[in-house]
Amino acid sequence: MVKKVKILLVEDDPNFGSILKSYLELAEYEVLLKADGKQGLAAYKTYSFDLCILDIMMPEMDGFTLAKEIRKLNNKIPLIFLTAKTLKEDVLEGFRIGADDYLTKPFDSEVLLYKIAAILKRNAMIAESAGQPLSYEVGAFHYDCRLRTLKLGKISQTLSPKESELLKMLCSAKEGILTRHDALHQIWGKEDYFTTRSMDVFMARLRKYLKADPSVEILNIHGNGFRLIINSEIAK
Repeated sequence: MVKKVKILLVEDDPNFGSILKSYLELAEYEVLLKADGKQGLAAYKTYSFDLCILDIMMPEMDGFTLAKEIRKLNNKIPLIFLTAKTLKEDVLEGFRIGADDYLTKPFDSEVLLYKIAAILKRNAMIAESAGQPLSYEVGAFHYDCRLRTLKLGKISQTLSPKESELLKMLCSAKEGILTRHDALHQIWGKEDYFTTRSMDVFMARLRKYLKADPSVEILNIHGNGFRLIINSEIAK
């Protein structure tokens, strides 16, 4: 069973809070709703969460103060602020504290879902890439992940973000095989006909770039995915 993402929702409006909690639960998130900052802080100290959604204007302890207290305990957990105010100073204060995003009421709930998904995906990619090499030697090529450059001698090709992410996943694939499922969900966020066709286009581009070194090849693994191989005999 896939572990659900757990969200701490701190909102003092009981009607709005209840509706938002139900909406997030329909999107398969596990949500704990608290009515003020003090309750929210106590809950954060008691349970483990993957993301916090905090209203700004609350009794007992406002959202900014709560966020500062949470940041003392965990400076990496994603924070999204909700507010009825549109003052520039409030927005800037939220980002100074370390907000990942900010929504002004009323807002489209679907927008919130997209923001949550984007933040979680970004953090997952950062966590996964931590400790990974910043560059790879791919046959005669030198691939720099940060600059997204693929060099062969004096010739340098700048890869698009998706091309670069695909090549990095191929280079670091466990047991040498990059599954279609993993590539589609990490890079495109979903798996359907259109994203599959899109991935095939980007994979074809990578093959074209790598063709300059005949020892490098991206193989199709039928029913599974792809494998990057270096033929040492050809390389000699």
